[in-house]
Amino acid sequence: MSELFTAEEVDQFHRDSFIMVEDFLDAEETQLLYEAAKGDYVMMQHAHDVKDIEGKNSKLALWDHPGDDIYGLIARSHKMVNRIEQLLSADVYHYHSTMMLKEPRVGGAWEWHQDYGYWYYYGCLFPDIAACMVAIDEQTKENGCLQVIKGSHRLGRLDHIEQTSAGSTQTSVDPERIEAILARMELVYCEMPPGAGIFFHGNILHRSEANLSDKPRWALRCVYNTVHNDPYRDIKHARYTPLQKVPDSAIKAAAAKSSDSAKEYYSGESLRTPRPDDAASSS
Repeated sequence: MSELFTAEEVDQFHRDSFIMVEDFLDAEETQLLYEAAKGDYVMMQHAHDVKDIEGKNSKLALWDHPGDDIYGLIARSHKMVNRIEQLLSADVYHYHSTMMLKEPRVGGAWEWHQDYGYWYYYGCLFPDIAACMVAIDEQTKENGCLQVIKGSHRLGRLDHIEQTSAGSTQTSVDPERIEAILARMELVYCEMPPGAGIFFHGNILHRSEANLSDKPRWALRCVYNTVHNDPYRDIKHARYTPLQKVPDSAIKAAAAKSSDSAKEYYSGESLRTPRPDDAASSS
């Protein structure tokens, strides 16, 4: 499999805000990631609840620096980083990674938001950021797969408002504006098999429903910032740190290695999505 997109695929990304690679990980890599994640008791100890507006919880485990476990090797692999750099036309560094855990029947929703809508308040001047979400479990409508609004990165950065219903810890785009956007733009449900990856722009509007099914929905998300977009202040997530790429063969060589006790995860309070006063309070 090529480590790069075709010119037509790059054009598709810039038109649609996202592009999916169904066989991003091969069958062996997918199984190794599954085994590592499902048996990662260190990660689970650092997975914290993020409440939606109905009081349901999704769990997140978040870290800034990719290491030598299988998550870090996927994040540093040529087939990941080279594609991101191709889409952004720039050198990148690892901004952070997240393990996203929606458990059966209890996993909460994510409201409509843009990732750059958050990272703007962390000192990133440009929306020159992209992510790849890799499916660990099958991602379906029933278990709350990712939803995106096609081409919505062209709307620019939108204001996000705090959601307080049922103790929600999220911020999201104004529902009235979302209704108007959906009247003009296409909603896409990103159903994916395990091992598939979806690359998406930092300004794409996306959400996911609660997981009301009897199947889990876990995914690994790796986020990259461009070197020229190094945040101008320290608030959250990594400042520019040189990214040491590894060959794709390193993923299998990791042999389902999961987190070790020295890995630095974010605490529960720091997983709260940002508000405008976060930037002001750090001045």
